Formats: sequence, C-alpha cells, structure tokens
Amino acid sequence: MKQIGIDAKAAAAELGFASAERKCAALISTAENVWSSRTDIIEANTKDMAFGRDKGLSNAMLDRLLLDEPRIRSIADGLRTVAEQADPVGQVLEDWQRPSGLHIQRVSTPLGVVGVIYESRPNVTADAGALCLKAGNAVILRGGSEGFHSSTAIHKAMVKGLVSAGLPAAAIQLVPTRDRAAVSEMLTMVEYIDVIVPRGGKGLVGLVQREARVPVFAHLEGIVHIYIDVSADPQKTIDVVLNAKTRRTGICGAAECLLMHRDVAATWGQDVIKALIAKGVTVDADMALQGIVGTQPAEAHHWGHEFLDMEIAAKTVADVDEAIAHIRKYGSNHTDCIMAEDVAVADRFFERLDSAILMHNASTQFADGGEFGMGAEIGIATGKMHARGPVGAMQLTSFKYLVRGNGTVRG
Repeated sequence: MKQIGIDAKAAAAELGFASAERKCAALISTAENVWSSRTDIIEANTKDMAFGRDKGLSNAMLDRLLLDEPRIRSIADGLRTVAEQADPVGQVLEDWQRPSGLHIQRVSTPLGVVGVIYESRPNVTADAGALCLKAGNAVILRGGSEGFHSSTAIHKAMVKGLVSAGLPAAAIQLVPTRDRAAVSEMLTMVEYIDVIVPRGGKGLVGLVQREARVPVFAHLEGIVHIYIDVSADPQKTIDVVLNAKTRRTGICGAAECLLMHRDVAATWGQDVIKALIAKGVTVDADMALQGIVGTQPAEAHHWGHEFLDMEIAAKTVADVDEAIAHIRKYGSNHTDCIMAEDVAVADRFFERLDSAILMHNASTQFADGGEFGMGAEIGIATGKMHARGPVGAMQLTSFKYLVRGNGTVRG
C-alpha cells in the first residue's frame, strides 16, 4: 500500500500539468479499450456473479454487480462523455484588481491523490478513474470484494488508455487484493492521499467516517422520500413513483419512503399503492393505508430505512409541513421529491429542506451525475464541505490564488 501511495503521488505531480488534449486522448482510448475488452470483462463478471450468489447477495445487489454488453457500452459512452467535457483544471474562477496594484486570480487545480472505496458496482472503477483523471488527480481504487474480477478487467483496459496517451500508468491504480486491511491502511495514508470518497452502504461509510485520518467526501445512505401533495396530478404521480421505486431498486436514488397527503390517501392515492403492489413491491403502510389489500403494517424501523429492494414504506401526512418534518427526522440529506402542481407548495418544500438534491415532479432515479450532464459521478456527497450532490470532475478540484505585481511592495 505504501508503494501504491508513492506511485500515486508521483503520478499526481505529472497529471497536475498534463494538457487537456492528453487527458482527453487517454479517456477516448480507455473507452475504446473497455469496449474491445467486453468479452474479457463479461467473463470476469461471471466469476463475480457466482461469488455474489454464493455470498447470498439479494437480487437488487446482484443487479448492481451485473455487467452485460449494454452496460459495458454505457460505461464506454460515459468515458467518452467525460473526455469531451471542458477541462476543469486551470479555469479562472475569479479575477480582480486591488488598489495596491496586485492582480489576483483564483484558479482551479487538482486535489492531488483521491482514494475511492466502493462496494459491489464495478462500473465505479471506470467512473471514478475517468473523473479523477479529467480533474488531473491520481486515484487509488479499492473496489468491493464482490466485483473484484470485473474491476480488475476494467482497470486493465483503463491502464492501456493511459499508456497510449503518454500518461503514467500509476495515475489509476486498483488495490490488487480483497483483504479488508487495505481499506484501513488507505484511511490513514495522510502522506499520500488527499481525500477519500466512500461509495457504498451505511456500514462502509460509517467505518470510513469513524476511522479516516484523511479528509472524507461523505456519501451516506440514500433514504429517498417522495411527498405527494393534495395538488399533485394523479397520472404524473403514478408514473414517477413507479419509476422512482422499481426502475432499479439497488441504486441510491431509488425511492424508499412515500409520504401522502391525507386527502390524497383517502381518494386516488390508493391507486398509487395498488400500482406499486401490482409491480411486486412490498408496501409497509401506516394505519391509514393498511386497509388497502396487499399492504403490510409499517413498524418503527421502516422509517429512515434504505431498502435497496422491492420494498417501500408509506405514510399519510396532514400537509407539506408534516412531510418536511418527517424528512428532516428520517432523511439522509441525499435526494427528496415533491409531486405537486401548486408551485408555492413546491417552493416551500425546496426552501425548507436541505437535501443535496431536491426534485419537483421528476423521478428520483435522475439523482445521478450522468443525468446531470456530468458524464459520470463518483457518488452523491451529502456533507456540506467542498463537494455536495453529484461529485463530478469539477467537484474533484481545489483552487489556488495567482497573485501578480510589478515590483509591488506593501506600505
């Protein structure tokens, strides 16, 4: 691990002044290599899927792990999208002149070395590697044990892209072991790693936050709520709720709790619950909704729970303020949504909640860097320091001040 850190630090020094053209060329080559290596990647993924099944992973978690040709094409397309974005390094963020004669600029710079610790999803190998490279950072990737073979195959393709563009192979390194001791080691590598990005469940993120001596971009649970206001459009609501819950249940933007205005619950809201049940979703309902055939009683532990599966909690509330209070108590500041045609109510929801992402009449499955136009993202940061929301290339930069004078002295 120490040698990986030394190599990453040296690579970061070179990447700090690598041209936008070289980084773009490396990413385009990486995309081509990933696609041309798809047979090897799928073969490696087959081993991981068998490992995951033996480990007893849920269907939702196995879905996160699965790689097929469409998903590999999506990975390659994401790499090309990142390649084609404007270079985030060297951008003049502010520019001003002082009465003293000094000309001052605040300019974006790479963070240095980023450590990414993630679970299950091997596509993060490509996303994190690409975004860190675009921002001029070296990255040390520690993927989950379930996706070990898949991540190794993707990483191999990425290194070919780096080398073909004349960039150091150590710019993107993958920790070559499933040993959990490597995670603990990374968390204390203050001499070599500038920031840690954890991407995974509550257990992983909690471990990182407790033990890290390196600064952390927190990405906690996706306890995602949808509030259905009395002004909501029924058809829009059914479409959005079904998509938010069932499109992919294992991603952090999947809806986990439905809050329903009591007047809606007494009328067409029952159709929303029935539509979820018809799709195979288990609905943990409060007292007011338990009369709907197919629901099961909600218990205290269902509120504030990230199911990551075909299950959702459902509760009635008096109004938007009660919905806001519930989200403040049980939410994770990740993503929350309001279904409403009353703009004033939606504005109140936006104003009084402080989640990293707030949505109005749109599926929470859009809580994704690619859908935000970032090409990809390392995660959704729920903290408030430095990066918040989708962490794309621009969020993986810092800045420095360039101060120019002409023999200027201070009186």
